Amino acid sequence: MMNNIQYKKSDFFYYLPEEQIAQTPATPRDSSRLLVYNRDLDMVEHKTFRDIKHYLKSGDVLVVNDTKVLPARIFAKTANGGTVEVLLLKRLEKDKWEVLVKPGKKCKPGVKLTVNNKLSLTVEGVTDSGERIINFEYDGVFEEILDEVGSMPLPPYIKEKLQDKNRYQTVYAQNQGSAAAPTAGLHFTPELLEEIKNMGVHIAKVTLNVGLGTFRPVKEDIITNHKMHSEFYQIGEEAASIINAAKKEGRRIIAVGTTSVRTLESAADENGEVKATSGDTQIFIYPPYKFKCVNALITNFHLPESTLIMLVSALSTREKILQIYNLAVAEKYRFFSFGDAMFII
Repeated sequence: MMNNIQYKKSDFFYYLPEEQIAQTPATPRDSSRLLVYNRDLDMVEHKTFRDIKHYLKSGDVLVVNDTKVLPARIFAKTANGGTVEVLLLKRLEKDKWEVLVKPGKKCKPGVKLTVNNKLSLTVEGVTDSGERIINFEYDGVFEEILDEVGSMPLPPYIKEKLQDKNRYQTVYAQNQGSAAAPTAGLHFTPELLEEIKNMGVHIAKVTLNVGLGTFRPVKEDIITNHKMHSEFYQIGEEAASIINAAKKEGRRIIAVGTTSVRTLESAADENGEVKATSGDTQIFIYPPYKFKCVNALITNFHLPESTLIMLVSALSTREKILQIYNLAVAEKYRFFSFGDAMFII
């Protein structure tokens, strides 16, 4: 039986030469490459991202994640002058956050850290998986202070300094709260989106604040033992009605990025309809999975053995997606956050 397959983490491994990890974003955004995989025809085409409009049609719904990345990496000092790196993961209350700290030994409960004369923080507790719960104290507007002192939390495989921090935001980012960008959306320009809208394609905006799940590798050998970190998501009335009207009429729901997939599949009922709602999701999608809402996916190329390559494999088969990834390696595509894109239709 298909459902009895117990996939191992190593089943989702592929070899990637280090030089194919993109260090800088493509300029302009829509000049990145696009691999199009048509599942019905079992056919791959190699295009440029702006060609995506040729694969869209009037009535399609593009679902984008409008989360905005916080300048979430800050450096603080201990009472005796040591430096601690703090990465904001999730807002729990107004001034209370879940964070990653390095080094952890300097951050026991009760420890106070100072960022500058406007911002300090106190460690209040430690989670089961080692993150810290902290409380900020500040003088002024928190978001403005964070903008001054924080830097973009680029993934560790990006070694180049980002010249323009807006390049790690989508052009439609508006709801601040993420520790990482929903990177599939980085390829869109305002002009390309306008062109797509003029074709009769609908844009539905949802929010998923990207958190620790993005940074946490799968450590369990059997993937079903992996526990996803919870992330906050929200679907408004307008997005829900655009999506539900399309579902009723059999029009395509195209998710821009794995975060949009996780939002839609968390909120959808058995008919693929969604309610205006918000909450936390720990959904972990891997093959075989029956999608309730999503019909197609625009995505980047993801890390070997990651939960994201597992999700993408669920849209086809593990074997097929690995075959496509190996083809993308051979064709010298650029990988990961600032890399090229794939459209599975």
